[in-house]
Amino acid sequence: MNKIVPGSPAFAKALTCLFAGGFVSFSILYSTQPLLPLFSHEFHVKPVTASLSVSLSTGMLAVFMLLAASLSDSWGRKKMMNLSLLCSSVLALLLPFLPNFTLLLIFRALTGAALAGLPSIAMTYINEEFHPQSLGRVMGIYIAGTSIGGMSGRIAVGILSDLFSWQTALTCMGLFNLLLSCWFWKHLPESAHFHPKRLKLRSLFFSLVNCLKNPGLLLLYGISFALMGSFVSLYNYIGYDLMASPYHLSSFAVSLIFIVYLTGTFSSAWMGRLADKWGQAKVLGFGIFLMLISDGLSLYPHLISKIIAVAIFTFGFFGSHSVASGGVGKLAAASKAQASSLYLFFYYTGSSLAGSAGGWFWSRFGWFGVTEMIGCLLLVSLGLVFLLFLLREKPKPGRSFYKSH
Repeated sequence: MNKIVPGSPAFAKALTCLFAGGFVSFSILYSTQPLLPLFSHEFHVKPVTASLSVSLSTGMLAVFMLLAASLSDSWGRKKMMNLSLLCSSVLALLLPFLPNFTLLLIFRALTGAALAGLPSIAMTYINEEFHPQSLGRVMGIYIAGTSIGGMSGRIAVGILSDLFSWQTALTCMGLFNLLLSCWFWKHLPESAHFHPKRLKLRSLFFSLVNCLKNPGLLLLYGISFALMGSFVSLYNYIGYDLMASPYHLSSFAVSLIFIVYLTGTFSSAWMGRLADKWGQAKVLGFGIFLMLISDGLSLYPHLISKIIAVAIFTFGFFGSHSVASGGVGKLAAASKAQASSLYLFFYYTGSSLAGSAGGWFWSRFGWFGVTEMIGCLLLVSLGLVFLLFLLREKPKPGRSFYKSH
């Protein structure tokens, strides 16, 4: 059977479904991030505890993504993605009706586990079902769905929680995401090129171990941990800072800061082109350096300075992440799927661990403590980039990552 090509009846439908799937998964994953100050106030919990509503989800997502891709080899791509979106949407819809914060955290952890079935499989589905000449376009639409979902979910929840309540905000988003998930289930084309395979956990384990023996990949995994850990920490606690003295901003106003996510849409493509000219390691270092400078800028008390700092930080993060994640495929001589899943594992583990640790620094040292923690993570990542640069002379299969030709 022929693959899905532009202009065919299935193409527009499949493209819309993938955008919707990306939107749902990331709007659910980060829906509680703008609510952390409200959780602290209503449930009388410290910021580090409130941040678990994000960290537990990303942590469980990280763990289950290692298994979800392999499970889909035997269960089927569409079935796995359908199950992921519907289960996570139902769990997200139940969240506002839970009687205490402990149950809320349990449900957020379960939501993260359920969500793993889409981001770990979507790219495989795209590569299997779409014509090679349209892969870039389709992948771009899917990634756009994830970024717009993450941004608009945060903004919508922040605005609705300010106008009504956080329960109303999450209920509205839950209903909307459930409808999109049902639409995804009905309209996503079946996997015409999927061939079931027997699940072999032993071979999966050895593939993952082999990836961890690659020094270049290990450095990229460490960079992904530090990058995402610093990024989530900034967004987790900037709301606490801006809602306190001397700013006293509302949830509505703080949620609007997520609009700067749009800078990442530009930086991902722009820094990718720069990497082709300068070499990925140099561009990666440049992006992290931008994040480090903006981290210091955020200490200036003027509100405009903080907003500019967050925008530059976001710009540097998305560009750096796109370059680093692209380097994984170049460095992995074999087991590319497992190499990518490990990158995402470290990426979301950084979000989970560093995102929660930032709450400890906020409670004891305020915004200064958060920026110092972020600065340390970024300095470590710069050191790892330097080691990547030193590896450029090795005649290994992934040399093109270290040095542009």
